[in-house]
Amino acid sequence: MAYYQNPLDATTLPAWQALSEHRDAMQNFTLRQAFAEDSQRFSEFSMTSSSLFLDYSKNLISRETRTLLVNLARECGLEQAIRALFDGELVNSSEGRPALHTALRRPVSERLAVNGVNVMPEVHRVLNQMTELVGRIHSGMWRGYSEKPITDIVNIGIGGSFLGPQLVSEALLPFAQKGVSCHYLANIDGSEFHELVGKLRAETTLFIVSSKTFGTLETLKNAQAARAWYLAQGGSEESLHRHFIAVSSNREAAQAFGIRAENIFPMWDWVGGRYSLWSAIGLPIALAIGMSNFKELLSGAYSMDQHFQSAPFERNMPVILGMLGVWYGNFWGAQSHAILPYDHYLRNITKHLQQLDMESNGKSVRHDGSAVGTDTGPVIWGGVGCNGQHAYHQLLHQGTQLIPADFIVPVVSYNPVADHHQWLYANCLSQSQALMLGKTRSEAEAELRAKGLLEDEVQRLAPHKVIPGNRPSNTLVLERVSPRRLGALVAMYEHKVFVQSVIWGINAFDQWGVELGKEMGKNVYQRMTSWDPEPAEDASTQGLIDYFRGRHRG
Repeated sequence: MAYYQNPLDATTLPAWQALSEHRDAMQNFTLRQAFAEDSQRFSEFSMTSSSLFLDYSKNLISRETRTLLVNLARECGLEQAIRALFDGELVNSSEGRPALHTALRRPVSERLAVNGVNVMPEVHRVLNQMTELVGRIHSGMWRGYSEKPITDIVNIGIGGSFLGPQLVSEALLPFAQKGVSCHYLANIDGSEFHELVGKLRAETTLFIVSSKTFGTLETLKNAQAARAWYLAQGGSEESLHRHFIAVSSNREAAQAFGIRAENIFPMWDWVGGRYSLWSAIGLPIALAIGMSNFKELLSGAYSMDQHFQSAPFERNMPVILGMLGVWYGNFWGAQSHAILPYDHYLRNITKHLQQLDMESNGKSVRHDGSAVGTDTGPVIWGGVGCNGQHAYHQLLHQGTQLIPADFIVPVVSYNPVADHHQWLYANCLSQSQALMLGKTRSEAEAELRAKGLLEDEVQRLAPHKVIPGNRPSNTLVLERVSPRRLGALVAMYEHKVFVQSVIWGINAFDQWGVELGKEMGKNVYQRMTSWDPEPAEDASTQGLIDYFRGRHRG
């Protein structure tokens, strides 16, 4: 199987130079003027795919900009990279692996070979295994040690084994199945464990231990704590298999923990954690919303996969969004990107996209180990829309930094209250409009004069009320948040991240920086707990260790 490596440095390509010159020519471009001069701008810069509607007309672009960005994508070999991703080439070059999260949502009739073996039958075997488990729990056939049915599911995992499943199960709460509640335990902080188990009964709780190696520190420690709690609450070793299942590639360690072989769901090394919610890592999702809805989630993602592979780049949603990110990060100096969902159920999408984007594209070397020639991934941040309007949106409107934003909003609420949703939708649109239009000095002065202020006071206050405008944003609209649409939305962002990694020539599927922190954590722990430890490598770490040890001696 061939390694995929993009040998091209984008900054040396003719399309990059053309974009640099175009950026200079766009210095005085204003969105106000662009909309005034082009009545077709909205229709030109909007599209629909997989039941998602994207309006990207409020961006600092012209038709020429889009053409130049698409040219850069082609010169960087994006077509070949997309084929390599879906064909199972070793796009994770540092670890010598394919990245086949897209296989998890393909129909069984398709063939995809890894090391000469078609993986699709195994993918669907696991889906069938999930279906059987979910059916047994929802029907009350799976019983705890006291023969009572399971009422609570606790997913023990961290990173991709937590953020994606939590996002989806909470976003699809209107589809929740009656009789079973899902909870998440990620942090190694004992307070989180204490607060969670205080709400549970051991006899009706099932724990899912989600760890590829069955050795992730936080997950293993929480699993051990859950086991001790279960035993202290009256559970027995003989009945442990009724209360613990696992998603792991380390079957031996899971069985040593007390989990039966038939209750261990596999993970494959060709699926990275932040791309794994579509796999058995999504068990808590399936248990929360039912297997048929989980399959709808997969179907929506598959629909976006098809769009990504087949749509012309000029009408390709992940490509357009990815290239806009390159445009702002590499030609306008933007260092962060805001994700602003106007939907309570989507409140955790920002956290999932933080990991997806920042763990994937937070890299400074290319596939071949050479240094990148430009900035790579931005800081992803944000939160629920209306709340942010009364907090950090101020920085978006009047701060000195250019911060592109994605607004995400459904047309229909599952829980209408009076005219609340109309106001919510109006707030979303008005914020993107305010970012675009701003308020000029003359408008600010006229507004103050209309209030009857004296001219001296008008001139004193006007500068504070000027809002620059010309701040770019995208608006993603869903008719309502459903399994299929959510699957398409998450897959769209996965592909957007991949597009950018191709332009920058980096590997979106490893995370060596994360691994370094894990290794150092073990060393620090040993120095904190050993009787006569070796000194730390630096005075700061040693001083903080000494402070901890000193307080615990007292």
